[in-house]
Amino acid sequence: MKWQKKKSQKKEKKRRFFKRKTDQESVNLLEPEQALDNQQPASDSPEDTQEVKQSEHQEIVPVKMEKKRIFKRLKERLTKSRKTMGVWGKKRLDDELLEMVEESLITADIGVETTMTIMEALNDQVRKKIITSTEQLQSTVLHELMQRLPKSEFSEDDFIYNPHVILVVGINGVGKTTTIGKLASRLTSQGKKVIIGAADTFRAAAVEQLELWAERASADIVRHKENADPAAVAFDTVQAAISRKADVAIIDTAGRLHTKKNLMEEIKKIRRSIAKKLPDAPHDTFLILDATTGQNAVSQAQLFHQALNVTGIILTKLDGTARGGIVVSIANTLDIPIRYIGIGETTHDLQNFDSELFVRALIEPE
Repeated sequence: MKWQKKKSQKKEKKRRFFKRKTDQESVNLLEPEQALDNQQPASDSPEDTQEVKQSEHQEIVPVKMEKKRIFKRLKERLTKSRKTMGVWGKKRLDDELLEMVEESLITADIGVETTMTIMEALNDQVRKKIITSTEQLQSTVLHELMQRLPKSEFSEDDFIYNPHVILVVGINGVGKTTTIGKLASRLTSQGKKVIIGAADTFRAAAVEQLELWAERASADIVRHKENADPAAVAFDTVQAAISRKADVAIIDTAGRLHTKKNLMEEIKKIRRSIAKKLPDAPHDTFLILDATTGQNAVSQAQLFHQALNVTGIILTKLDGTARGGIVVSIANTLDIPIRYIGIGETTHDLQNFDSELFVRALIEPE
């Protein structure tokens, strides 16, 4: 009878399951050396091999899906910049198309010098018949841009100090306060304890914003009264981070561009104050730049880097500009890695910078 056969199969399956479980438990009870001696080679156990492969597959698939999701969102947010680069509708490979490519690279703010170097390589390969189609031309442009961007290997696992102190700098209006809030949210969602220092004491609005973000991110905040000494706030933030055993301390700073010298001296004072409490800190100095300002962002980066030795750049408002090529220009001009990019208003729109995904999103058509 069919039902008897099915019942028998279920019993056999159940028996095998409990046998494997019992065998595994007995192995676990052995001494480590005995357990190793009793383990069977992977080749002798097809079922175990299948389970391992399935486990590996389950780990790989979510990573691929997450990367695909990030790329899709990145592509949506870089629509304005991609339209600037959208010269691939023309099927004929000729001088006119090459001129269009050159114009698109300059318009996207990749930089004149970088553009000229790329165009020399393209013209040379077209002349030698290495490039014979628009598809090959597009692929070569993508490759040339990738060559000018550092490989992205940064993650929050690189925050190895306890606490890891991050000093955040940048002029007013670049989205500094909001970015700090998003970064705090990102870190707390990973299980890290975060404390924020509101050292931009000259703007009451900045402190109030940080308080809201801290509450939203479930992070602690250290603040003083308005117009208090920013260096004192920074010192107290690091002290609080040590005593509360925080994983990361993020310290905001003022950004008054019209008094460049005073601004830089103030931030240097903050750095000295932090180092008094915790030698070698700050461990990172992140510079926030507004992508919509184009080449002006490069000038800002040079100014801050000379004074403060910037360790990473966070580029904001990429969703609101047609000049997304500024990423390539900054990376090619300055020896400063891009850590994060901001592509929208939500917390999830602050993303780790992935050079390959970024260039593909910038170049590849719909």
